Amino acid sequence: MTISTRSPFAQHFSLDPNVIYLNHGAFGACPLVVQAKQLEFRERLEKNPVHFFTRELERLLDDTRAVLGPFLGANPEDLAFVPNATAGVNTVLSALELEAGAEIIINDHTYPACRNAVQYWAARRSHQVRVAQFPFPLASGEELSQAILAQVTERTRLVLLDHVMSPSGLITPVESLVRTLHERGIDTLIDGAHGPGMLPLDLERLGAAYYTGNLHKWGCAPKGAAFLWVRRDRQALIHPLVISHGWATPRTDRPRFLLEFDWPGTLDASAILSIPAALSFLAGLFEGGFPALYAYNHALALTGRDTLCKALGTPPPCPDSLLGSLAVALFPEVTPKVPTPDALNNALVARGIEVPIVPLPGYPSGFVRIAAQVYNSPSEFVVLAEALREELGLG
Repeated sequence: MTISTRSPFAQHFSLDPNVIYLNHGAFGACPLVVQAKQLEFRERLEKNPVHFFTRELERLLDDTRAVLGPFLGANPEDLAFVPNATAGVNTVLSALELEAGAEIIINDHTYPACRNAVQYWAARRSHQVRVAQFPFPLASGEELSQAILAQVTERTRLVLLDHVMSPSGLITPVESLVRTLHERGIDTLIDGAHGPGMLPLDLERLGAAYYTGNLHKWGCAPKGAAFLWVRRDRQALIHPLVISHGWATPRTDRPRFLLEFDWPGTLDASAILSIPAALSFLAGLFEGGFPALYAYNHALALTGRDTLCKALGTPPPCPDSLLGSLAVALFPEVTPKVPTPDALNNALVARGIEVPIVPLPGYPSGFVRIAAQVYNSPSEFVVLAEALREELGLG
């Protein structure tokens, strides 16, 4: 089997050098320098917890927001911190007071945890859930928009959109959908778990009612760093999942939105406070900053996908324009060996390759999803391609 060559950027991460890690989209990976910054904040907290929580934390959160806001194209005061995007989705769903019979639209690529959240909150409040069916493979983003809009009725009140779909890596045309739905009086909640750090964002211009995103994935911050952006005219409706001191505080020197979200009780805020260090690290990798990083990872993802498609003898399942740093390659409809997705995944893990295998009706073992982060190299995709050919009996 071909031996892979590590990317020169791999030295900045603590990933196991004996594992070909092609699943950055799962939980991300935190650079060494950011891990060190998080440790600094933890040590600072433990030197005097009372001083840290009561006299420093609020200012430090504002400092983090001041960096994060421009990166997201958002007013810092419209950003609340949450543990992850799933928590952000649940926060919005738990706070909304829609009438009985109101409809919420999701789709068959909706991230399972968020699909569960929609079903759970809908069942508690007698809401209806409509599921748009996305064609896959597909020829254009218009097919995604048409599938969503075909589910809209006079009872539709909210549409949950994945900015980047977890199983397939497809980018949802959120700009046009948010605009069209808004014109029909329908709010959008965007699950941007993969958005920040993969795609350029301008949340103010986008204008969705709600956008939640992770920083621990493509933003390379520590786990537990995520945000919820709420459009100014919707903030009075949204409260944190944990109601704490901020709910009844008499303070008027800060927005109520921040007072409620910034203090859910005792917490380890070191992951959140390390966000600026993570963004600084990523921005410094290339002379062109984030635009150069986006272009590099996109090109790397396409290289990996094309390598896999050639080895598997299958065409790309979507246009290049619908991809960021995630991509998939379909398996042939007929293969000599037909392992289940779990069996194939286990076989790859035994070879030292970490990559997800996603089930797809009509295909023997579904498809493989690759992630392209700077620590990956083209030769790693070659190793994966050869392993897949062997495990599927293609040669």
